[in-house]
Amino acid sequence: MRLFNARAIADTASSIIHGNYYNLTTLNYYNYTYYESNSTISNASACYLALPEFHPVVLPNGTWINGTSCYTPYYGIRQRGSLGIVFACLFAASITLSLANLGKHGRLFLQQEKRFRAIGRRWQWYWMCFVAACGIIGGASAVDVDRDYLQDLAIILQSFFFYLMIPGLLGVVWEGVRHWGSWQERQVYDQDPFSLPQNDKRSRKEFFMPLTFYLFAWLNFFSNIPRNWEGFDAQGSAEEITATAVPLATDIRFKIGAIFAFAAWCIICWGLQHAVHYYKPRNRGACNSSIGFIRQAPTKFLLMIPLLLIVVGYTFAASFLWEINPGNITANAGWLYGLGYSPTLLILIINEIDGFMRRNEDRELIDQRIARGLAVDAEIGFTRVRRPWWWQKAEDRFLTPEQRLKALTTEIGGGPATSRNIQRNIELGILPIRRLEEDEEPFRDQEANPGTAFSIGDSDSDSGQSMSQRTVSTTASRPQQVKSMLDV
Repeated sequence: MRLFNARAIADTASSIIHGNYYNLTTLNYYNYTYYESNSTISNASACYLALPEFHPVVLPNGTWINGTSCYTPYYGIRQRGSLGIVFACLFAASITLSLANLGKHGRLFLQQEKRFRAIGRRWQWYWMCFVAACGIIGGASAVDVDRDYLQDLAIILQSFFFYLMIPGLLGVVWEGVRHWGSWQERQVYDQDPFSLPQNDKRSRKEFFMPLTFYLFAWLNFFSNIPRNWEGFDAQGSAEEITATAVPLATDIRFKIGAIFAFAAWCIICWGLQHAVHYYKPRNRGACNSSIGFIRQAPTKFLLMIPLLLIVVGYTFAASFLWEINPGNITANAGWLYGLGYSPTLLILIINEIDGFMRRNEDRELIDQRIARGLAVDAEIGFTRVRRPWWWQKAEDRFLTPEQRLKALTTEIGGGPATSRNIQRNIELGILPIRRLEEDEEPFRDQEANPGTAFSIGDSDSDSGQSMSQRTVSTTASRPQQVKSMLDV
């Protein structure tokens, strides 16, 4: 509350506040007000501390000497700041692990297919780096939230990046679920390309599910983020908190954003159920289906989805209760870190551990192809033998089955590819070259003897290596005189 208003005191030349003398005429001229609740003197543009250990002096021209800003670090680091440092370090370590997993699982060992893009397996790690970056900034900002005498930019940054982290966290879990279903589809497709058509009910669901999820995720983003965040720092007094901070932190847009986040969470559950239903063995009956779903769904999703629901539920509750809101500097730090940052960090840790335990999908698919080939060889009684050098062209793992057949026929005969090879060799390599004698005319053709055969090509040329020599016999019964090219 205000102790005095300089404009209301005109009959007094000076006043004593905590042992310091202040010229009331100067304070009145520059519209300064003293607030007893936080011991500050401020106007619309400046704020100074008036505590007993500080001795500021205000000059008649409005200049302050030895003045200390209200937003300077004054207190020590408390629980909120200490936990913020710990979580910021853990999020920073998570980024390095995410980049390592991105390099491991994002690397290609097979030719990229149009149906299964490499970017699909990388989105999960991109979102994890984004969430970790938001956690680092939010945790580091908590230090200044504890230290500042009056709140300024630090509480705004922590609140902003906490709510920005929510759609990124939704993206982490969704991309993990979506890609796991895509990986199951890829394994089935690799065994039988015609078993999963792209115009059935299953494919239509897989087309609309990502669109629906990202619609709700972006609606959550636009409900929470684009706003004026300056009201979160208005926590200098009880009146200021009630008039400015509480209405902003419990705004209707935060409530709607939490509802959109819950809708996106429901889409994630639907996506996991869809993948298990179509790509895993089915169980009949409600009870058997539930038990089969728990057994066949990956354990990491059974852990991450409830953790994600905790974060979504916390944001929904915080939009109604100022006492647990992440923007409240007097709230117990256990609400923010226990229900906000801890589940987020656990989701990242679960993904990191799973990423290091799993193999690269291309390598896994290569091993499955080799195992299927060995199984087929065993069924027909075929024993592996040493193959010729040109067989390696058919073993190129970056080629599709059609390209492997073309590579084989190019080398061992048959098809247009071999015809093109032969034609190219004839045009470029098989040209008869003969040295002229000293008395021979260079522009006169040689006479052909009757009944003899002549060969096309020279024995010294390279034609013997690529094709057999062809012979053509003359049908003329008498010698034929060939004129010179000059006489034609």
